[in-house]
This record gives sequence, C-alpha cells and structure tokens, in this order.
Amino acid sequence: MSDFKIIPLHQDHYQGWLELYQGYAEHYQVSLTKEGIAVTWGWLMDAEHPTTGLVAVSGDDLLGLAHYRAMPSPLRGAEIGFLDDLFVRPNARGSNIGDALLEELKVIAQQRNWPVIRWITRDNNYRARGLYDRLAVKTDWNTYEMVSD
Repeated sequence: MSDFKIIPLHQDHYQGWLELYQGYAEHYQVSLTKEGIAVTWGWLMDAEHPTTGLVAVSGDDLLGLAHYRAMPSPLRGAEIGFLDDLFVRPNARGSNIGDALLEELKVIAQQRNWPVIRWITRDNNYRARGLYDRLAVKTDWNTYEMVSD
C-alpha cells in the first residue's frame, strides 16, 4: 500500500473520516455520540478553530488520520504542536502511513515555528509506541486527569 498521499482533511472526506474516527474510538473503547461527532467535525472544518486534521488517501479511500492543534507552552513563551489523535486502518498498518502522517506534521511544525510536537498514548499501545519510539523521544512526564463534576 505504497500508493498514498497525505493531504489536509477536507469537507468531502466526512464519510471516510467518520469510519476512521469510529475505528479510533473503538480502539480506545470510547463510545462516540452523534453530538460529539458533529462537534468534532465542526471543529475540524472551522478555519478559526485550532484543531485541524490530515488524512492519508489512496484514490478515494481514507487510510489514516491525524488531528492536531497549536498548544500554548507558557515556559517556552511559544506555541507547540499537539497531536490529539493518530489512527491508521488496521489493514493499512505496516505501510508507513503513520510515519508519513507524523512526518507531514513535522513539516507543519517547522512552518509554524513549533519547537516540539507533543502527544500521549496508552502505555499498552505497543504497536503505536514502536512507531513513536522510532520518530520521537519518550518523555518522563506523567499525565493526570481530574474530573470536574
């Protein structure tokens, strides 16, 4: 599956994007709602919203996605990049699509003067971590979440 290209996510990609995003949610055992899907798609399509996306395409088929955004880094006094979501269709894995999505994100970071791109993944996401270990450096930061209810 070497015949693919990385392009910005576009309004015409909705159906293929939705299939990928549902696969991503299933991987992380998260239930998507119609409302949540609509909000996320709205963000991705809104040029004024910081969240945007890339897709890997082969012909009319979407094979992978990356959602990313600028994130303030107060200690740096600068914005950095943040990769929210990265997903490649299971039958397209091993085709360097994940590498290509991350490499395109690196080009975007250089264009936007982001000194780093940051992301998180589950500890047991070994396949993705193999990719990340080749292209990035694992930090020693721990991630916490506090529920607001």
